[in-house]
Amino acid sequence: MPQQEPIRVAQIMGRMMGGGVEATILNHYKFIDHSKVQFDFIVQDDSEKVPEELIKSYGGRIFTIPSYKKLPAYEKACLNIFRKTQPDIVHSNINALSIFPLYEAKKAGVKVRIAHSHSTANPREIAKTAIKEVLRPLSKLYPTHLAACGELSAEWLFGKRVVDQNKVQYIHNAIDLQKYSFNRKKRIDLRKSIGAGVSPIVGQIGRFSSQKNQEFSVEVFKELLKIIPNAKLVFLGIGDTMPAIKQKVTQLGIQASVFFMGSRDDAADWYSVFDVLLFPSLYEGLPLTAIEAQAAGLPIVASDQITEEAFIDNELVTVMPLKCSAHEWAQCLEATLEYAPRQSRISDGDTLRAAGYEIKDSARKLEAWYQSII
Repeated sequence: MPQQEPIRVAQIMGRMMGGGVEATILNHYKFIDHSKVQFDFIVQDDSEKVPEELIKSYGGRIFTIPSYKKLPAYEKACLNIFRKTQPDIVHSNINALSIFPLYEAKKAGVKVRIAHSHSTANPREIAKTAIKEVLRPLSKLYPTHLAACGELSAEWLFGKRVVDQNKVQYIHNAIDLQKYSFNRKKRIDLRKSIGAGVSPIVGQIGRFSSQKNQEFSVEVFKELLKIIPNAKLVFLGIGDTMPAIKQKVTQLGIQASVFFMGSRDDAADWYSVFDVLLFPSLYEGLPLTAIEAQAAGLPIVASDQITEEAFIDNELVTVMPLKCSAHEWAQCLEATLEYAPRQSRISDGDTLRAAGYEIKDSARKLEAWYQSII
């Protein structure tokens, strides 16, 4: 009896920048049974971090299309790819913008079309939020199935009614919990590589964008240096606002204490390096970084715009209102650093596993869901 072909899923990725949404999808792809499910990645041509070798090693394919900002060309490219590859499922991960590829998928005759909400919005991002508000009421027009990383992001894009009716499939931002366990050797080696020694280190991981609020992070850190002069701030990530943030660091005269590490393949190891994770985002869906930090036992100081769904171990998390001043945030960091364990940490993997954040379990669940809907 011939072996059955794997389910082919076209993953709509948008602009790949090494962010949390991409990491979530790649995490699931790594642990899914490739003989049963295969992914095609539809990525924009302005992407800066596409892991081509990794994707191809799992048997996946990559298709490059124009940016959604060139909408007619974007839609035409999507339609051509769907007609050519005939995927069993189109799974769109671009939030409110999913209406565009899913419309083309419907035109191409793709029977299973998933809209996946990974985020929310914030009034401070006026232009982005205006576009999202226009598109949001259309979000249920073309998908046959709805998915989200958490209840808040589901309700934001699809509305409370479908959430209450249990019409949303929740796909956790799951990780390989063992990979994030505290590693003292990595802590020592990576600190040595930047000359940080035993200095307190504040870390922030994420793409450079107005959403992630690195500008405020720099202001907070400037205040922290007045209290703890030997503190360090380490950024991991790339993005459009990075040049402006670097310029601000120089203007504030704190460049000797701030490190821009770029996009790192060893990002998991840096959770062992940091003493506290700074998380002042303007908005989030259910951030992968928060899950990773908790897996490492790393204390978090987070904004009140991040859903409580992300905080599995409440003892590790301090929530600060964004309306508080940079000085007040710095005082909170100081208090957190005072009690932060330095030489060892207990990683609460069992709690995260019970909450559904172990990637092997989540990948099996996703695989079973795909099989059930075609």
